[in-house]
This record gives sequence, C-alpha cells and structure tokens, in this order.
Amino acid sequence: MDYPRAGKDGAARWVPSWKLVSGLFIGFIGSLVAVAGIGYAMVSVPVVAETAEAQNNVYYWSDGSQMVATGGEVNRQIINYEQIPKAMRYAVISQENKSFETDSGVDPNGIARALFNMATGGQTQGGSTITQQYVKNARLDDQSQTISRKFKEIFISIKVGATVSKQQIMAGYLNSAYYGRSAYGLQAAAHAYFNKEASKLNPGECAFLAAMLKGATYYDPAGATSIDPKYATPAANTKRAKLQMQDTLDKMVQYGHLDAGVRGQYKDLPKVQNPRSNTQLSGQIGYLVDLANGYLVSHKDTTHITEDKLRTGGYSIYTTFDKKKVDELEAAVQKVRKAKIKPDERPETDKYVQFGGASLDVATGAIKAIYGGEDATKHFTNNADQTNAQVGSTFKPFVLAAAMKWGVRDPEIAREDQSQDERTLASPKSLYSAQNKLKIKEYNGSIWRDDKGKEWLQTNDGDESLNPPTYMVDLREAMQFSVNSAYVQLGMDVGLDKVEQTALDAGVLESSLVGTNYPSFSIGTSSPSAIRMAGAYATFANSGGRNDPYSVEKVTSKDGLAYEHAKATKRVFRSDVADNVTDVLKTVVDAGTGTAAKLPGRDVAGKTGTTDENKSAWFVGYTPQLSTAISMFRMDDDENNKSRQFLSMFGTGGEKKIHGASFPAQIWHDYMADALKGTPAKKFPTPEPIGEVINALPSPSATPSPTASETETESPSPTPSETQESPSPSQSDECAPFDWRCKNNGGNGNNGGNGNNGGNGNGGIGNNGGTDGGDAGGVTSPPAESPGNANGGGNKGGDNGGFLGGPNG
Repeated sequence: MDYPRAGKDGAARWVPSWKLVSGLFIGFIGSLVAVAGIGYAMVSVPVVAETAEAQNNVYYWSDGSQMVATGGEVNRQIINYEQIPKAMRYAVISQENKSFETDSGVDPNGIARALFNMATGGQTQGGSTITQQYVKNARLDDQSQTISRKFKEIFISIKVGATVSKQQIMAGYLNSAYYGRSAYGLQAAAHAYFNKEASKLNPGECAFLAAMLKGATYYDPAGATSIDPKYATPAANTKRAKLQMQDTLDKMVQYGHLDAGVRGQYKDLPKVQNPRSNTQLSGQIGYLVDLANGYLVSHKDTTHITEDKLRTGGYSIYTTFDKKKVDELEAAVQKVRKAKIKPDERPETDKYVQFGGASLDVATGAIKAIYGGEDATKHFTNNADQTNAQVGSTFKPFVLAAAMKWGVRDPEIAREDQSQDERTLASPKSLYSAQNKLKIKEYNGSIWRDDKGKEWLQTNDGDESLNPPTYMVDLREAMQFSVNSAYVQLGMDVGLDKVEQTALDAGVLESSLVGTNYPSFSIGTSSPSAIRMAGAYATFANSGGRNDPYSVEKVTSKDGLAYEHAKATKRVFRSDVADNVTDVLKTVVDAGTGTAAKLPGRDVAGKTGTTDENKSAWFVGYTPQLSTAISMFRMDDDENNKSRQFLSMFGTGGEKKIHGASFPAQIWHDYMADALKGTPAKKFPTPEPIGEVINALPSPSATPSPTASETETESPSPTPSETQESPSPSQSDECAPFDWRCKNNGGNGNNGGNGNNGGNGNGGIGNNGGTDGGDAGGVTSPPAESPGNANGGGNKGGDNGGFLGGPNG
C-alpha cells in the first residue's frame, strides 16, 4: 500500500490514488458480502411449532401464598394453508403488504428506518413486510430491542424469502401472530372471538381479526381499561375496530380481492364472545390478574415490563391483594344480591343490576380488595375499574375541600374588576341556601345561564327545600343531608376550575371528569372508578397525603428482582383542610344520610351518592385504616347490546328508589365490619379550626329574608350527561327547623324527614329519608315496632310519632 504516496510532494502525498480507492472499495464490498454470507449461512428458517413458546406468570396474594399461575398456556393450533380462508389471506395482504405475492420479503426502507431509530434511541418499529413480521413473531424467545437482533432478523427474512414459498410464509405468519385474548395464531383467534373453526370465518370476521393484528389492547371491543383507562375503553376500542375493519374491506375491494356486493354484507362489527374462558380465572381472580397486569404495563416507564414481555411470561408477580378481604367483599355483595335482587321475579327492574367495589390501605394506597363483577369468565368488564357510572353526591367532599383550600371569591370585588381574585377560606360553618330550584349565580353575583341563555335552577331530591324561611344551612348540615343547591352554589363561588383541581389533587383521574364547565359538575356528573374514589377519599383519611392506588408490590424473574414498588406519599392538602373534610363526613355517618354504614366503636367518615334518573348509587367511606368505595348500577352490557346504556333503578330490589344509603351502604358496612375485625379501633385526628363563616346570617333580632327565589319551571340541565340527585329533607312551614317542641306528624320524620333511621323514636328528626336516604331507611335498619330509641327509617321514622315517639317512631 503506497500511502502516503512516495515520490509526491506537498498535498499530493495525501491524495490517494485511484488504485488505492478501488482496492479499498472492492475490499469493503467483499467484506460485506462475506459477512452477509456468513450471517445467511448461520441462520435457519424458523419452525412455528417450535417457536413463540410462552412461560407462565405466577401471581401471589399479599401474604405470599400463590393465587394463580397463568399466561403461559400456548393457546395455538397450527393449521395448513388450505384451511386458511382466502378472505383472511387477502385481508392482511390488503392492509399490511399489498405486494406480498411478488416482493422479496424484505423492505430495505423499513429496515433502514428501524435501524436508524434503534441507533438513535427512537421508537423501535416492527417488520414492514409480512415475511419480516412472521420472522419477528416466530422469535418470541428473543424480543430484545438491539441492532444485533434486528440484523439477525434481516438475514432470516432474506433466507425465508429466498427459500420458502409464499404459501408457507402466509401460513406461518397467520399461525404465529398474536391476536389478543392469549390467542396465538388464526385458529386460536377464531375460537377466542367467534367460537368457530378458522376455515369457517366469513370476510367480515376475517377483516375484524386482521384489525386485531394492529394490537388487541386498542382494538378488542371488550376493551383493556386496566392497561389504558383513557383510550382502551370498550366504546373507543369498538369504534376503532369497526373503522379498521371497514377500511380493510374497502381495500380488499380496491385491490380486486373482494366483490363489492359481498363487501356490502359486512357493515357492522361481527358478534364476539366473552374474552375469558380459562376456569382458573373465574370469580374475582380474572379481575385481579387483569388489574395487576394493567398496572405493570401502564407503568412500564418504572416497571420496565411491556405487554410483549408480560405475554412472554416467566415472572413472579407479588400483588397487594388480601385474599381474606377479597372473599369478604364478594360475600358482602352476594348477600345483598341474593336477598334483594330478583331478576326472575322483577325482570323490568332487577335485570342487569351490577355492583363494583374497591378497598385500599389508607397509609400506602395498596389495593387490598376489589369486586369486579359476578364472574370474570362471564362478565368481563371490571366494575372496580372504569365503568362510566356517575358518582353523584360522593363528589361533594371535593367541593368542600376546594372551599377550604382555595377559598371563596369576593363577588363585590369581582363586579368591579373581574381580573381580581380575592378569596376567603371557608369554614364548615359557612352558610348556603338549601332552597329547591335555586337560581345559581356566577361568582360575581350574576345569574348563571347556559349557552342558550337559560337560567340554571338547581333542584334537590324530591323537589324539597330545607330550613325556611331563611333556607340557610351550614356546609356541614348540607353535606350531612346532601343538599344539592348549597354545594352547587359553593362550587360556583369557589370556581369550577378549583373544584376540578381539588379532585385531581385528591387522586381522581382527569379522563374521568365530565361537565367541568357546568354547575352540576360539583354534584357528580363525573365517573371516576371505585378504585380512584376509594383512593381519593383515602387522601382525606391520610390528612392530605396522597398515595396513588397500586396493585403490585414487586416482580421477580430468573434474573432476580425486576421491579419493586416505592412508596411516594405526596402532600396535596394541608392537614387542617383534609381533617375538616373528614370531620364533616363523619357527621354524615353519625347522624346523616350514611347511618347505615355505622361501625360500633369505630370512627367512620363517608358519603352517599345517587344520580339523576336513579341510574347509579354509591357509598364511599373510610376509617383511619381502610378506604372503600361501593357502586351499584344497571347496564345492559350483554354482548349483543352495542349501546351499553345505563338503566334507571326505580323499583330495583323492591325499593321505590335506590340510594347510596341503601344497598351500597349495607355492602360497605358488612364488608368493613369483617375486614376490620381484629384490628384496633383508631380515632380520626381532631381538626384545627379553619376559615371564616361565609354568608353569616344577621342577628336574631333582624328579620331574615330568603336568599333566592323560586320559579315555577326548572330549566333543563345543560350538561352532556344526567344531573345528579341530592335531595334534601323537607321541612314544614309551621315548624322551625330542628324544633323538638314541634309535633307536626311526628316532627320531621315523614318521608324520612331529616332522618337518622327514622330518628331516635321520638318522632323528631328521622334520618334515612331525604337525600340519599331512601324511603325505608336502607336495608339494614327495618322499621321498628316499639317506641323509644328505634331505628325506623325513611317514611316510617317519625310518622305519627309525636313528641315521645308513636307506633312508628
């Protein structure tokens, strides 16, 4: 090699000769050919039957005992090319690789793009031809995102393209591809979705399964909310699957693979069956496994466990779930279901009744128990997770917390200069109107109007007002008896943006918040999951320290510890704010709408919730140790029903109306009584005084006047969803509120009055009627026959009771 060049002077010594350049080029090309030849010779064509094997994942209860081993079952049956419908072959060709039948099996542009992305740390892309995808699918044992693995796949793809027929490649691809629902290969997918042989799939079903190859997490109509609660909902997945299926069918027609007349027969999604069939996952186990898997994948930035890695298996997953508590929560639900829900006797009211529940450790956020539904192999939506059931008045604590954290705006200053945001922190003693059909005002004092110019007139449940002639109640009493008008106006005075932020701070997900610009937002038009509601209330129980809910303590594999949960409490409320919310919610259980949840000898705080048209009912409550949310709703989510509409619960369970104080509160009570058995009773912290009394009444010598006027008509709700219940107990114009001397039909006990399970038998102030109370005081406190300190309830409490308690006292 003559370099630097002899006999040359200056810069010419360093300019290579054409012989040197040619030699180096030929040598470089020769080296590439040699490397390629060696690489080509060293790789072998994959055999589907011997590849893509998965291992079990083993799940453990919180005490370390094994829950279930699952996920490694090879749900695949190899079929021949001739058994694959022509429509299936051309569905994937039309959608993914239209030149498949003529190309070499390798896409140079796709390879270069993938290599560049890996080298620069970008998103790794899969193979761009069917041949490359087949090779990738067949090498499930090595899914590492490395350049060496990609080069190896390139050589394998080249060899497959050169030595294997297109028919074998197509069969290999469809036999190795993952379609979701633990189904590898077309035959397994046909059974998983349609319970039929692959050879019997019609063109619509083939186009549907081709869509699943895009990623079943976002295309399976059953949804995958445990992995992605925002985007992988059943409704969103159904919409995506239909669009993808229709696009595939259109392309099949465009490329000449399907007759247009035949294509016209498949305009809707085909009927698919329940996604679970593994009997190991029956009962609550399937929901628990899904929840744990969803947590790991949705937090892959910290767990480093992707859906592909989880599907490959080999993990030991140690969950937070307490087997005893899971069984106790399921037993509490089944007790109510068996005793009260009779779909055969009352199909119009009791069919499609569903329950959901979640229970969290206050100190850590660990999910101890959930109730996802009757059976994970029969009802695949996890009711502890996102269901879109509105939470109603259980949202009001966030309004109260916002008033104490952010303060109420000064309307006088706002009238003069709306850019000013002077605020006064509110006390639970602050007074607000409990008048029915109250005109709701903006923070500057003007009447709130919707986009059509209509006034908002906030109603209370039963169209009843409280405490005439002033109609004023403090925020504690308004929470105690769930007065809508007071909390809607409070939300407007604080600012709905602050109410929203407070809910987010407590732990509610932004994706579940609905109607944030409408007054009814403050009384529960949103639909957080039971898990998130239990977690948000746990923030109050934990004196303002938030621990996000989690379901996995640690994960190990053959290589050692793969992930371990790190506790991270975030201070989101001052302790005086959180502890005052708890103190007010304690009143709800002690002597308000939530008395059915009392646990003798224990401090309990909680809130009932019922929604407009009685479509859902909730009880969310906590002790210092455990926070639990229970939901109840009716939804026809049969696989034939595409709309999944919520149904009203008037008459359900033989009750006139379902309130949070009835079945949900009973389930909560029964579960918590068992779950806390043997644990010491703890007290809530004594709250520090907070804020100022907003809207203080003049001295008794002055003549009070109503704070708002009634109108004869109620404007419809401008929210995109139903407005929520929060009825308030009615009061007689002839009696002062809470006047023990008043004997008007047993005081205020009629229709539940101000209800504590029908009062103390004195005909006075009975409590489980009115807001969230129910006509019969719930299911745990039947009307008593004797006078005295009886637990009447609803319209039995106090009726004809008089001063000393009559027959129904």
